[in-house]
Amino acid sequence: MAVKTERDLPPNARNLWLKALSAFETRNYGYALALLQGVLKDHAAFLAGRQLLRRAALMQQGKGSTRGGLLGRLSAAAPNVSIMKAQQTLKKDPLAALVAVEEVLEKDPAGIPANLLLRDAALAAGLPETAAFALETLRDAHPKDAKVLHELARHYAAHSQPDRAAETYSAILELNPADLDAVKGAKDASARDSMRQGGWEEAKDYRDVLRNKEEAVSLEQQSRFTRSDEMFDRQLAELSALYEAEPENVDVARRIAALYEEREDWANAVTWHEYAWSLTHQADEGIGRRLSAARLRLLERQIADDESLPGGDTVVAERVAGRRAERAELLVAAARDRVDRNPTDLQFRFDLGEQLVLAGRHAEAIQELQKARASASLGVRAGALLAQCYETRGLLDLARKQYAEAAAKLPQLDATKKAVLYALAMVNARMGDRPAYLEALKQIYEEDYTYRDVAALVETEYQAGEAQPESGR
Repeated sequence: MAVKTERDLPPNARNLWLKALSAFETRNYGYALALLQGVLKDHAAFLAGRQLLRRAALMQQGKGSTRGGLLGRLSAAAPNVSIMKAQQTLKKDPLAALVAVEEVLEKDPAGIPANLLLRDAALAAGLPETAAFALETLRDAHPKDAKVLHELARHYAAHSQPDRAAETYSAILELNPADLDAVKGAKDASARDSMRQGGWEEAKDYRDVLRNKEEAVSLEQQSRFTRSDEMFDRQLAELSALYEAEPENVDVARRIAALYEEREDWANAVTWHEYAWSLTHQADEGIGRRLSAARLRLLERQIADDESLPGGDTVVAERVAGRRAERAELLVAAARDRVDRNPTDLQFRFDLGEQLVLAGRHAEAIQELQKARASASLGVRAGALLAQCYETRGLLDLARKQYAEAAAKLPQLDATKKAVLYALAMVNARMGDRPAYLEALKQIYEEDYTYRDVAALVETEYQAGEAQPESGR
């Protein structure tokens, strides 16, 4: 069954789709979910609708209904019964199973059992693109789950997408370089991708592939990692011809964007990623992330170019400041997107809080860092950043408390603890507590005389007579 686009929908379904888009944009996620469920019930191959449905469910979930007590346990267990019913339906009617599993996914959009069932139902219904989307949802929600990544890589490999299979196997190897299955899978996928690009898979023998000199040159060029200017022009011309023939083909737009990325032409990469994203009605999160990354690289290039100019030009300085602010907002948006997709992941909460601090948005950072403090591995760093937010907001007593707690939890006087103690000393000074100020500095002084201006500050306090050194010092 071929993927349906908006143009393929009948008028009544298209009207529901447009209403759902409007509801999503106004953050009326519940209404958007209801509309999209109705569209997909009759048009299961409408992939953009399913992608938007998942985004709406994730955003709805992120609004934060707390689960607790008996009611929470019953709510958490309910989807298991629904999954069992959907599994039974799958054997008789895959399309009905798709409808049933979407009701589960509305409540648990990142759930592994439900998304795997969606994959199975989609494959049974002849919708491999929808099956890939189910696995991609799991990859986004569980980026460090090697089992999920292997499932996705195998799916790509089995459905003629060796380039994506190779990318996924590479992601697995970043997590575990010793994963031999991923090593083999990456090699096989790369080889298959080269064969696909060169036409070997369709050819009866090598003579079909190398039928003429021009095809031989194209095959050789496409197999190279480093693209020459001539090769780039050739590849761009081929993709441009495909674009002219199918201007709404998302994969062509994505490949053109990737081509510009390889050339580090970030301006054109941004343009084509934006176009590809618009074709999916901003529902393909993978393209959205590539767009954000390209925008970030473009800004960094522009900032570097401006900073290489002679100093003293106020116009250039203002432009750099504006681009730095835009870069900070992009990083915040990317971090917030990860939180929206994984609202219970404390690492993502901490990352968002940190980016908000770097962007100077301390008030917004407070709630993220307060949540991140619950992490055993991130609690100290989150507490120190939280203290910084309190200090910036003028809440000095709260800042002092957080700095002191963070320092107490750090057993060794490493660079982190020195920074925390120094910040604690400065807060004590602002509060007029000179003994506490000196005590925090002395902890650093006794171990690292050269740290920042600690030696001068401590010795100035002693010389002022506010403290007397011990004999022998």
